[in-house]
Amino acid sequence: MDVNQPVTQRSKVPSLGRLGLVDDRANANLAKLGWNVESRVDVLWSLSRAPDADAALCAIVRLAEALGDGWDELNAALASDRGLRGRLFGVLGSSLALGDHLVANPQAWHLLQGSVRLPTVGQLGTAFAECVAEPPRAAGSVVWRLRTLYRNRVLVLAALDLASTVENEPVLPFSAIGAHLADIADAALAAALSVAESTVCGDATPPRLAVIAMGKCGARELNYVSDVDVIFVGESADPVSARVAGEMMRLASDAFFQVDAGLRPEGRHGELVRTLDSHITYYQQWAKTWEFQALLKARPAAGDAELGKQYIAALMPMVWTACERDDFVSEVQAMRRRVEQLVPADVRTRELKLGSGGLRDVEFAVQLLQLVHGRTDESLHVASTVDALAALGAGGYVGRDDTANMTASYEFLRLLEHRLQLQRLKRTHLLPAFDDDEALRWLARAAHIRPDGSHDALGVLREELRRHALRVSRLHAKLFYQPLLESLAPEGLEFSEGMTPAAAERQLAALGYEAPQSALTHLAALINQSGRRGRVQSVLLPRLLDWLSDTPDPDAGLLAYRRISEAMVAHRWYLSTLRDKLAVAKRLMHVLGTSAYVPDLLMRAPEVIQNYSDGPSGPKLLDVDPETVAGALVASAGRQIDPVRSIAIARSLRRRELARIASADLLGMLEVTDVCAALTSVWVAVLQAALNAVIQANLPDDGKAPAAIAVIGMGRLGGRELGYGSDADVLFVCEPAEGAQDSDAVRWAGAVAEQTRALLGTASSDPPLEVDANLRPEGRSGPLVRTIASYAAYYDQWAQPWEVQALLRADAVAGDPELGRRFLLMIDKTRYPADGVSPETVLEIRRMKARVDSERLPRGADPKTHTKLGRGGLADIEWTVQLLQLRYASDVEALHNTSTLESLDAAAEAALITAEDADLLREAWLTATRARNALVLVRGKPSDQLPGPGRQLNTVAVAAGWQKNGDGGEFLDNYLRVTRRAKAVVHKIFDE
Repeated sequence: MDVNQPVTQRSKVPSLGRLGLVDDRANANLAKLGWNVESRVDVLWSLSRAPDADAALCAIVRLAEALGDGWDELNAALASDRGLRGRLFGVLGSSLALGDHLVANPQAWHLLQGSVRLPTVGQLGTAFAECVAEPPRAAGSVVWRLRTLYRNRVLVLAALDLASTVENEPVLPFSAIGAHLADIADAALAAALSVAESTVCGDATPPRLAVIAMGKCGARELNYVSDVDVIFVGESADPVSARVAGEMMRLASDAFFQVDAGLRPEGRHGELVRTLDSHITYYQQWAKTWEFQALLKARPAAGDAELGKQYIAALMPMVWTACERDDFVSEVQAMRRRVEQLVPADVRTRELKLGSGGLRDVEFAVQLLQLVHGRTDESLHVASTVDALAALGAGGYVGRDDTANMTASYEFLRLLEHRLQLQRLKRTHLLPAFDDDEALRWLARAAHIRPDGSHDALGVLREELRRHALRVSRLHAKLFYQPLLESLAPEGLEFSEGMTPAAAERQLAALGYEAPQSALTHLAALINQSGRRGRVQSVLLPRLLDWLSDTPDPDAGLLAYRRISEAMVAHRWYLSTLRDKLAVAKRLMHVLGTSAYVPDLLMRAPEVIQNYSDGPSGPKLLDVDPETVAGALVASAGRQIDPVRSIAIARSLRRRELARIASADLLGMLEVTDVCAALTSVWVAVLQAALNAVIQANLPDDGKAPAAIAVIGMGRLGGRELGYGSDADVLFVCEPAEGAQDSDAVRWAGAVAEQTRALLGTASSDPPLEVDANLRPEGRSGPLVRTIASYAAYYDQWAQPWEVQALLRADAVAGDPELGRRFLLMIDKTRYPADGVSPETVLEIRRMKARVDSERLPRGADPKTHTKLGRGGLADIEWTVQLLQLRYASDVEALHNTSTLESLDAAAEAALITAEDADLLREAWLTATRARNALVLVRGKPSDQLPGPGRQLNTVAVAAGWQKNGDGGEFLDNYLRVTRRAKAVVHKIFDE
């Protein structure tokens, strides 16, 4: 019902339901007040507009009982004072806590009567000063008086804020509410400081002490319920000053709000009071970037005004040069990640402050832009978020429409935050559950939300929440990048009146780009493409660049995106997919900003990008069976007669599969063991396809091969544990066909094997396909191919311990399967000797390992961080497992296994080692394998050495799945800890 409609229409007798009174006690409560619908229709119509009419009515009953005889005065005033009705019913229908305050202090209703105005700063200061000047009447009375005065001031503000929900009173601007709450807080802090000085110092002269407000209080945008962050500056940092500050905090926390000094230098571990010189020294030498960001909102609030001014004058210049610090970018990114991780996943969509598209997104973006551009533009030296947004818009750093939209969304979310906090005067930022219609309906009414043509108030609130969260999320990216992109004119790097070249470079540098000039060149090339492509890129790039800035190497990512975009000019689906499927675009940016290995593959296998989307059963990147892919690869290659073309087909399919596997790996969709198995599968398929093609091309005229050929995988290929940079270690074995001479068979098979190796090893832009046969008998000096009988004779008579050890990982991978099976049966007696290995052989293996440790490690390599040969690395774990196999495989059949991890599990199951030791070795093997794979993904070429601290280590950490915060230092610490523990186990098992 519209309160502005004619009184004759409003005077029609409504039902209680139409008045919003659905509580079963409504009739009884009306009777207690002496109200009935016929005689109090105007009052009840006003009551019906309260966010919760039943709660307001119950509070009025309690207030009437508390007033006693004074109820008649209030009752009469309600009938005649429309403004009082709006203010009182608005408060009682919105805030249970303020209702309790009115019941405890019933005469406070007079504060809401007549023409109510907010007191000035001076009036507030006088009121609080007079409150503490009154002589004490009882223990704790000062705190009680201060608490009552503070609640009365909040009551008046809330009443004016809420009155429009009932009687269409003027709406208080959001900025006025936050500013007045800060003014109340200043007066309250000054009063608390006065009492603390009197308590600690008595008649003695109190120390000079300035109270610096920080956070929302410092910015004069305080919430109804919020901690008030402060920093203390003293003329001297003596015990008396600290006692005064501590007593002020205690008293203020008891009377008003929680006072928090955690933003002081060194946080809660630092001195509560420091001198100005001590503050200056700390910020010059020790302060982190977040501490300068916090100082953006610093403001003298109470205490010694001159000392407060000196503090601001001394520290603010440091704030505006913080973006020049070496660690500025990494610290800003780390802060953003920490904030995101604070929100539990189950409430993320309900979090007004820290959730996606929430208040912190706006505040973080605004503060970052202030820090970046404030060094050269003093108009940005403002504390309030809304004022800073306006200044950024006026300076051309943010588009005008975006400024207006972001401000509107920010104020809407803050309005909801205020209403939620007023309900019980509790600090909260959490929306009601989305299926709690009653709580959401109350929130909609308390926030002035009215039905529109298609939705009731509840529906409008849900739609507004969705719209504002989405808008903030999208504008967050546009704030950083849209003005920058708009300033790139079609001619090239020519800037409009908005952002200057220097400002654009500063902004890109602050967002993690180490080569901002090159980044601007790439951006200009992308948005200045002709026609539709350029327009779509202009729309896409703000969001893409935002995602790229979260990757460890945005410079490389942007270059890779430009290269792929230019290569995909003829493919209309490319930009359409990125525009319409945000999951694809976000995943692509993560991959491009992390890996040098994948972009080159995507350039030649772009269709994999389409698989970055989600299908009905999950990510399409996983909607593939490696064995099926391998079969298709062999079949497709087999349709070609020319072996060169056949291998080209195999390479093409391998390229696509490598791009798929590596993409899924980087996106955290595959376990490292699955990655190794998939890479092995594709390598085996390529070997099989190449061998088939070469055999077909080398058949004699009668079409019958002189020999059967099998390829035996060795090392990681045999163990199905290949990494991205692994070669294929193999043995070639043949068996003469019926009627063929051994020499002819070996000669023909040798030609086939050599041609297969040569064709696979042909130079290509793809990752290399090196086939290594150096583990064959007699090594490089021995024949490339032997018959199975020749292998048997050699191993019976001449096999060295290292050759026996190498056979532990032999497995048939390609060629004639029956021949491969018989070869494995033949070598079993060598690699799994019936009586185990002799002590001399064990000693020889230990000596070989010692030589490997001392001689094979590359010059300059760090033995602690070399993933293959370093301490607790892959070689340590694999040699230990293989020694266990040599010693005990004769008794434990489960050790007849080429997989390192499966053999490790078998050793633990057979109690050859403890479960704890097995877990430590397994963790080290997985950690080193992830790191080794990550090195190839990041560098684009094989590598075993982890880099030192810096961007590349951070990138390796992300590529290895270290998602805790992308911190390379933490990743390295974990690697060193895991491998150190594994090395201790290796010493115990291998050396002893």
